[in-house]
Amino acid sequence: MVDLDLYRVFYTVAKCGSLTKAAEELYISQPAVSQAIKQLETQLGGKLFNRVSRGMELTETGGVQMLSIVEQALKMLDGAEDKFKEIRNIATGTLRISASDINITHFLMRYIKKYHELYPNVTITLKDSTSKETIELIKTHKADVGLINLPVYDKDILLTGQTGEIEDIFVASDKYADLFDKTIELKDMPNYPVLMLDNSTTTSKEIYNFLESLNITIVPEFEVGSVELLVEMAKNGLGIACIPRRYILDELKNNELHEINVTPKLPLRMTGVVVSKEGAEHSFALKEFIRILDDDQYK
Repeated sequence: MVDLDLYRVFYTVAKCGSLTKAAEELYISQPAVSQAIKQLETQLGGKLFNRVSRGMELTETGGVQMLSIVEQALKMLDGAEDKFKEIRNIATGTLRISASDINITHFLMRYIKKYHELYPNVTITLKDSTSKETIELIKTHKADVGLINLPVYDKDILLTGQTGEIEDIFVASDKYADLFDKTIELKDMPNYPVLMLDNSTTTSKEIYNFLESLNITIVPEFEVGSVELLVEMAKNGLGIACIPRRYILDELKNNELHEINVTPKLPLRMTGVVVSKEGAEHSFALKEFIRILDDDQYK
């Protein structure tokens, strides 16, 4: 089969009518152009050009006909390349996101909403998963992107660069206003009615582990399964709730809830956005979702 590059040289010479001009357009030497034409004529078994005083002229028996065919073929190939580039730069298909329902609802949702407005043709699926489950879904290519707790030690997982802090704080309604201007010793928190997320959640597990390291035991007044319920109970004065700050920014801003300072503070927890390191290049749809996280300064 004839090398496609030889046909491109032939087409350029035919359009330019000169070996010199064709060489300039192709950014190769004139001898290289001449050699390419000879090679193509040899492989096809006939002459394509006649040398004339004004340059190169297509032969009537072969050259003219070949130009018409090659021109159509090259245009089709160029069109296919342009179409492929266009497809690669349009977000389509499905984006599968894995994270805990709390992170999806109270953190990722604003990015998902923005992404959907920009790329309505992308189908988004959400999977409520623990960090361990998310890693497994990413590794088995059952999820495209996930939000997990850090650190992560897995050679098949790639941390995209978007990492953020989770700061767990204690908050309460005006019922506990006498505590707002104080700093409470963490060891004294068991003396107050504390509201916690269910102990099966990562949030509660890590907090309980930290308290245990300080020999502090908190028996919650209530344990609930959702942040929404925890917030409502705190707003209604049922106790002092332990909630990640970034989930209640509006309530704090509107003075519906107030932070209660404790010492020592609960340790910061880190989260990160991960994708698979293995396999093919990531889709444009996935790259755009990561870009949106990055542009919004994920914290």
